[in-house]
Amino acid sequence: MFTGCVRAHPVRIVDVFSAVPFRGNALAVIHDADDLSDTEMATIARWTNLSETTFLCAPRTAEADYRVRIFTTGGELPFAGHPTLGSAHSWLEAGGTPRREPVVVQECGAGLVPVSRGEVLAFAAPPLVRSGPVAQEDADRVLRLLRLGRDDVIDLAWTDNGPGWISVELPSAEAVLDIVPDTTAAAGLAVGVVGRYAVEEEAPDGALVEVRAFYDDGAGLFEDPVTGSLNAGIAQWLIGAGRLPQRYRAAQGSRIGRSGRIDIEARDGAVWVGGEVVTRIVGEIS
Repeated sequence: MFTGCVRAHPVRIVDVFSAVPFRGNALAVIHDADDLSDTEMATIARWTNLSETTFLCAPRTAEADYRVRIFTTGGELPFAGHPTLGSAHSWLEAGGTPRREPVVVQECGAGLVPVSRGEVLAFAAPPLVRSGPVAQEDADRVLRLLRLGRDDVIDLAWTDNGPGWISVELPSAEAVLDIVPDTTAAAGLAVGVVGRYAVEEEAPDGALVEVRAFYDDGAGLFEDPVTGSLNAGIAQWLIGAGRLPQRYRAAQGSRIGRSGRIDIEARDGAVWVGGEVVTRIVGEIS
């Protein structure tokens, strides 16, 4: 709970990974948040009721431009994708000046994350904290969640860069869009699904793949509208395996009324994950 007298903080609500109004992933960004306690940050995040709320703080290392705390309604994350782009956008829009233009360096629980300023903002995907094959017991739980058999999938692997993602590759984008998850099998899982559009199909906005993200946030199964961390992990996995090209676009959110577009590029020894960020609301939270 809040104690004493807490000053008002600037706040932005931004739309990440879509140029179409209100069709990306919303993020609340609280500025100048060093005076807020962990409990107060968690309380605000539960109140906004968005998938994530971030809190911009002073960096603790000279290499970083700012430090971000990332909260879901259920707790804090060391890293997440759309909060990274949305926080960098908000910090810049509020007058932040990077030490190493044109790269913004974000400090978060996963370490230092570079964010480049090109046509769109893009972050360098952090190293996976867990990768490789999925144990049979975990694979069986994932397949139950997706209502699929082992023969229905091309492969599955850990692509965890903080949120705990297991990613599943399906034969087609249509197979991804056809998934109707089993909400009773979600406990503790964070599952991403990816499938390619066929050459002859008309993919949305030139997207090569369709992605969906399902996770249990402690209150039941949730489908995330557009997920930077998942797309980063999928790219690291499948570009590394030679099954996706060095540069492509992903679509996400199609089944839940969103138009997420994530631009992926492998360059300079890193996978860069980019997309549009637009401010929708500016004000104060008190």
